Amino acid sequence: MKKYIRKATRVGKRSIAVVIPADIVDELSIREKQKLTLRRSGGKIIIEDWKK
Repeated sequence: MKKYIRKATRVGKRSIAVVIPADIVDELSIREKQKLTLRRSGGKIIIEDWKK
């Protein structure tokens, strides 16, 4: 597994954005405006596809 270093960027007053590398986006078939869920697991953030 390749390791990526990214900087967190402020978006608005309270939100933070992190860019997901293109090869990960392609590998996971993430589309623009796709709904994703975020959850914390210990000291990590898990990003998953949103399911109804």
